[in-house]
Amino acid sequence: MAMAKIIPTFLLRLIALGATISATAVMVTSHDSTTVLNLTFVAKYTNSPTFKYFALTNAIASGYGLTTIFLPSKTSLWRLLLVLDLVILCLLDSSISAALAIGYVGKKGNTQAGWLPICGQVPKFCDHANAALICGFVATIVYFLLVLYSLHSAVNLLTTGKA
Repeated sequence: MAMAKIIPTFLLRLIALGATISATAVMVTSHDSTTVLNLTFVAKYTNSPTFKYFALTNAIASGYGLTTIFLPSKTSLWRLLLVLDLVILCLLDSSISAALAIGYVGKKGNTQAGWLPICGQVPKFCDHANAALICGFVATIVYFLLVLYSLHSAVNLLTTGKA
C-alpha cells in the first residue's frame, strides 16, 4: 500500500523536474538578431526582466525538485514539503503569468502604447520563448497536481489518525 503512494509522488516530482529544467534551458538559450537599416537588434531573454524572473524561478524550482526527489518517502518533513511545494507553485504561477503577458505583447504588440510586435523580426527567439513557456506551464500544472495529491494524502492521514 505504501508503494502505491510513493510512485505517483515520485513521478510527479520527476515530471516537474524535467519541465522546469527544460523551461530554464530553453529560455536561457533563446536569442535571435535582425538587421533593420544597417542597425542590428539582438533579442535575448536578458532584455526583459520578466523573462529573467521566469528563468530564475524555473532554476529555483529545478534545484528544489532535485533535492526533494531524493528525500525518503517516510520523512517527517512531509508537512514542510507541502508548504514548500505550495511556495514553488506560487512562484512558478507568478513567473509564467508575467512571461505570458510579455510574450503576448511581443507577439501582438500594443497599439495604444505604441509597442510594435517583434515576433515577425525575430521568430527564432519567439519560438524558443514559446517552448519555454509551454514547459513552464506544464511544470505549474504538475506542481498543482502535486500539491493536491499531498493535501489529499494529508487529509487521509489526519482522518485515519495515523499522523
